[in-house]
Amino acid sequence: MTTEPDNESTAQPAIVLVGPQMGENIGAAARAMWNFGLDRMRLVAPRDGWPNPRAVAMASGAGRVLDKVKVAATTAEACADLTRVYATTARDRAMTKTVMSPEAAMAEARALAAAGERVGILFGPERAGLENADVIRANAVISVPTNPAYSSLNLAQCVLLVAYEWQRAAGVTAVEHRLAGTRPAEGAEVDRLVGHLVERLDEVGFFYPEAKRPSMIANLENLLRRSPLTDADVRTLHGVVRALAEKVRGRK
Repeated sequence: MTTEPDNESTAQPAIVLVGPQMGENIGAAARAMWNFGLDRMRLVAPRDGWPNPRAVAMASGAGRVLDKVKVAATTAEACADLTRVYATTARDRAMTKTVMSPEAAMAEARALAAAGERVGILFGPERAGLENADVIRANAVISVPTNPAYSSLNLAQCVLLVAYEWQRAAGVTAVEHRLAGTRPAEGAEVDRLVGHLVERLDEVGFFYPEAKRPSMIANLENLLRRSPLTDADVRTLHGVVRALAEKVRGRK
């Protein structure tokens, strides 16, 4: 998937549908987006492939959204150029994340986009929602205060709700982040940092016992994505990891 930003890429969030199952739901999500002026849709491994004539038929009037769709094989690829990612989920994931209402999240997203950041919002498959691995990639979680006895929203409903809050947040003042000459780290940069850290920790046998290795790596990745890292932060952490690794090697 081409991730180079176009001229309007920072003006609005990328709506990222992870593993969408039915073309009709993709088309309905496109309509929900265009109702509120959003037209940047990304698809991650759509079950029935792409393009999908059923999505086109359902989009009715929102075809321009589907004309601009970008398709990625993985969530990591779809988020590689994004600097702030929100995951929509109704389930408690037993992981430490900032949980925001759609209203608060979109007010923040508006301010970040206005400052030039590339924002994305993840939506999971219709049947089960996002996987934990997808939620870990997000900087924050969007949770809708629905009826506890029936909390499930279909894909288009969820997209519509978030898109509405995005539109409503126009003119709302949110928290300002001063970057002091740096820029927000992109998803791909954090990916490389996680890989570097895991590689070095493997060398010293940190992930023990082996059965706990996946969950330990997930916790480390979640920790690094929870805070808004800058490119300078990422370079500093790479340097810290390298320095510690060289120190350990020097003692052998």
